[in-house]
Amino acid sequence: MADPKGFLTTGREVAKTRPVGERVKDWNEVYVPGSLLPIISKQAGRCMDCGIPFCHNGCPLGNLIPEWNDYAYREDWSAASERLHATNNFPEFTGRLCPAPCEAACVLGINQPAVTIKNVEVSIIDKAWDGGDVRPQIPERLSGKTAAVIGSGPAGLAAAQQLTRAGHTVVVYERADRIGGLLRYGIPEFKMEKRHINRRIEQMRAEGTKFRTGIEIGRDLTATDLRKRFDAVVVAAGATTARDLPVPGRELKGIHQAMEYLPLANKVVEGDFVTSPISAEGKHVVVIGGGDTGADCVGTAHRQGAASVTQLEIMPRPGEERAAGQPWPTFPMLYKVTSAHEEGGERVYSVSTTHFEGDEDGNVQFLHLVEVEFVDGKLTQKPGTERKIPAQLVTLAMGFTGTDVENGLVAQFGLALDERGNIARDADFATNVDGVFVAGDAGRGQSLIVWAIAEGRSAARGVDRYLTGASSLPAPIRPTDRALTV
Repeated sequence: MADPKGFLTTGREVAKTRPVGERVKDWNEVYVPGSLLPIISKQAGRCMDCGIPFCHNGCPLGNLIPEWNDYAYREDWSAASERLHATNNFPEFTGRLCPAPCEAACVLGINQPAVTIKNVEVSIIDKAWDGGDVRPQIPERLSGKTAAVIGSGPAGLAAAQQLTRAGHTVVVYERADRIGGLLRYGIPEFKMEKRHINRRIEQMRAEGTKFRTGIEIGRDLTATDLRKRFDAVVVAAGATTARDLPVPGRELKGIHQAMEYLPLANKVVEGDFVTSPISAEGKHVVVIGGGDTGADCVGTAHRQGAASVTQLEIMPRPGEERAAGQPWPTFPMLYKVTSAHEEGGERVYSVSTTHFEGDEDGNVQFLHLVEVEFVDGKLTQKPGTERKIPAQLVTLAMGFTGTDVENGLVAQFGLALDERGNIARDADFATNVDGVFVAGDAGRGQSLIVWAIAEGRSAARGVDRYLTGASSLPAPIRPTDRALTV
């Protein structure tokens, strides 16, 4: 273990963020570069000899958290990196983006602030990259088998890397112009700079994985053609069908899905545009949806120079401490202040949008809302609480309902869907079509990045066994596994 008394003698410290006035003027990550290293070894030393590390259960990857905490405490960064990569292909992604269910399940968290597991993780992997410990793992021999992966988000990349390292020839197809899926275009630069994706892609290329961008399976390349070319196919296309808001005025100009708005801002950073075609500059912005994607829209609007930013959430404001009905080690619903919220704006809870109001040119100008409450378990409007707020740009960040079925991919393969609209699969992540597997949100539904990587790793084992008859690849989860919640 790490420091036997660390949890008694050391308080929790997290990464420092740059001043708000500085960081909203650029798109760099919000954290002070290098601020973790002076404190991270002591923070890792807070990890207890708890006997049963529930953090393993909180994380679907089964990360060996106490082991790499111990190595980080001793500043053995190479050993820490080896333990970290034993269960996670991309810890620099999860260390920046994951909401850390492992910390919610930390035993120390029963009556003290949990170990800063995410910060330790990202410190280890950043040190590993700086120290040259992240190298291509080229297979010793090739199997002669081929596999296609549809989608280059975390699930697709994890499956591709695992299959490549097992000796198969893997090609990743991505419909966007760059590799990364939502990591590339759904996550703002201030949360994760895209250089982290780029160097992983270069590692995977060196290992033998091939990438094809700008090709949408179902439109640019049919499912039949793909099955002729490859011995196995992994569908990791995500759950990209966004939930809409069918209220009067939805057709007005200036109302966009979050995944129409955020990618354009990222393309500005990539150099594709000078300014975003959908910009918040000088506008009153309303973000509908109180989750992480909504917060990403808030932070993006701040950087574009919005006149005001208001975030709406239909549910009541969560408490700042665990509710009695959400006991440890489940993942609690807590009031969370992200870096974007620190930068300004207003958050309004327990409200529902009734309609939009526009000008004579068809541009949205106001959003009408009403307060809501739960009565006998049903969401009910509160009479007399109607009001309108300025809204010249509205982003819808209300989640996703399932995988894309309009591009023909599901129909061309003949894939069966489950009752939630996700692609159905068996215990090996295989679909009803021979040789076709599914991983990530396409099969699970909208979920977290750690679940996506775990799905990709587990699906790779199923594909490897299908191609060769046996597999030594790890499978951290089953398709039916769910997060530790109540």
